[in-house]
Formats: sequence, structure tokens, C-alpha cells
Amino acid sequence: MPQIMTVNTPGRDLIEITKEIQRVVTKSGINGGLVHLFIQHTSASLTIQENADPDVCADLIAYFDRIAPESDIYNHAAEGRDDMPAHIKSALTTTSLLIPLISGQLGLGTWQGIYLFEHRHAPQNRRVVLTFLDEAASY
Repeated sequence: MPQIMTVNTPGRDLIEITKEIQRVVTKSGINGGLVHLFIQHTSASLTIQENADPDVCADLIAYFDRIAPESDIYNHAAEGRDDMPAHIKSALTTTSLLIPLISGQLGLGTWQGIYLFEHRHAPQNRRVVLTFLDEAASY
């Protein structure tokens, strides 16, 4: 059964959600298989990035601000100057991730973390849907 996790963001930032995802995985009792994450929004995204050096997140935010700047060049501005750039950033990243589960743990590499990439300036309440494929299930 899918689980929905709410993430309250502080505004534009990369928010690491690895521990929260692992808690849901542990609660599911699934030992091996896959977890699929899907964010139900068009102005935020998900990514797996390095979680050891915070400069990585700062550089990613700066890079995406350069390639999708706030500007008067966009037609869509109904929700503010940061909205269309947020949609572009979301389109260039991803709204879903598929992660292996190994012995009940997320199968991430040593320096990998799961991040919600908030593209809007204002704080938001974001929903992430988690679905599981249990390798022990018979089909």
C-alpha cells in the first residue's frame, strides 16, 4: 500500500529526506525489493546527491538559478516570478526515484542522500508518495 510523506520546506533549498524515507521503509517491513518515490508537485523535484559536503547543494542551487533565472521573459507568472523558473528546474531534474532495498535498508552509496529539491522561495508543504515492490511477493 502506498505511503504519503509530507515534507515542510523552508523555501528554496535541497532538503535531505533520507532518514525519513528509511523510517517508512523500516516500518513497511520489506527486506528486499524496490521503493519508488514520487513527488506530487510541478515546482519541486527529487534527486540523489552527495550528502557529505554542503557545498554540493549550494552549487546545485546556484547552477539551476543561472540556467532558469527569475525574469520577465516567461508568459506564466500567475504565481510569482519564481514559479516558471521552478517548473523549468523541475522539468530538468526528476519527479520520481527508484531505489533498491537491501536487507531492509536503502541501497544508497556511501556519500548518497535523497533530497527534495524545493524550487520556490516561500516555504511549502510537499507530498512524496512511496510505493514498494517486495521481492518476496509472489506473482
